[in-house]
Amino acid sequence: MKKLLIALLLLAGVSLTSTAQEIGLSFSYFIPRNGYFSTPISPFSIRGIGVNLNKFIALETGASLYRMSGLNIMDLPFETKDALLGPNFTLFVPVELVIQFQGENIEFDIKGGGFAFYGFDNKINYGNLDRAIRQHENWSVANSNVTYNNQPGFGYHFGAELTFHVTRQFGISIETNYLMGSSKFPLTGTYSGGTNSIETVTFEYPEAKVDFTGLEFSVGVIFSGK
Repeated sequence: MKKLLIALLLLAGVSLTSTAQEIGLSFSYFIPRNGYFSTPISPFSIRGIGVNLNKFIALETGASLYRMSGLNIMDLPFETKDALLGPNFTLFVPVELVIQFQGENIEFDIKGGGFAFYGFDNKINYGNLDRAIRQHENWSVANSNVTYNNQPGFGYHFGAELTFHVTRQFGISIETNYLMGSSKFPLTGTYSGGTNSIETVTFEYPEAKVDFTGLEFSVGVIFSGK
């Protein structure tokens, strides 16, 4: 993971400092698996910064700042389809290889690569967490108190983009990506509850991870230096 982070940052740095062939300003939305619909913090979603390696292949990067309504936490002793983390802010930075199929006024791109993300201003959704603990313990009531160790996450994605070129310098794009990523998010704490009597349990979930899997779609404009 450390090697992947270094590679992503270096590649992102190269792309950002290179002469941009195209740059896009988009409205990006994320529908996470077992989470809540999330939106960008406008105008902090700039994508399509990169260089053309040849007529058909390009390297691109960018960044989106999301306001995540809710994400799931996986690799716990119990499973739930409810979001346990959120709301928070998440910075998402992809680095991708793009295969370009260009027509006279239309372009279809196939994309794939890696990404890094980091969530901050995190909040635990105690309502959903306490409900999951009640079901796991078969209790009638449960209340938890959690601390966490937040870390950056990484993943892979693939998708496609369709761009209609209104002029040689301006276009409208529609893009969809499927993201598969996670970040380590160890949890420690206690929860108390029961049915006929109250007990307190101390727990450590060192393998807990934020689940950053889901569908991202974007609508934006492309500015070209062609």
